[in-house]
Amino acid sequence: MPNQTTSVPRAAGVVVAATGLAHLVVPRAFHAITAPAFPKDTTTWTKRNGVTEAVVGTAIAIPATQKAGLIALGAYVAFLGSRIVLARR
Repeated sequence: MPNQTTSVPRAAGVVVAATGLAHLVVPRAFHAITAPAFPKDTTTWTKRNGVTEAVVGTAIAIPATQKAGLIALGAYVAFLGSRIVLARR
């Protein structure tokens, strides 16, 4: 039985990766939350974000790449935050 130290990050990574894949399968479902940060070419940015989330989530789910995945997640969240701030100016 896996311990909680490994199973929680793995589950979180799977959720992030699945959300990323959903961006690619049904991009329109994510337009409302993507458009404020990426008002121009929202569909392309939705797909780019989906790929990013799929890769980052996969990295978090794999113990050997988990630390790098968490660092990438922090950078991605900072990037999204900066896009929202810049789009509101």
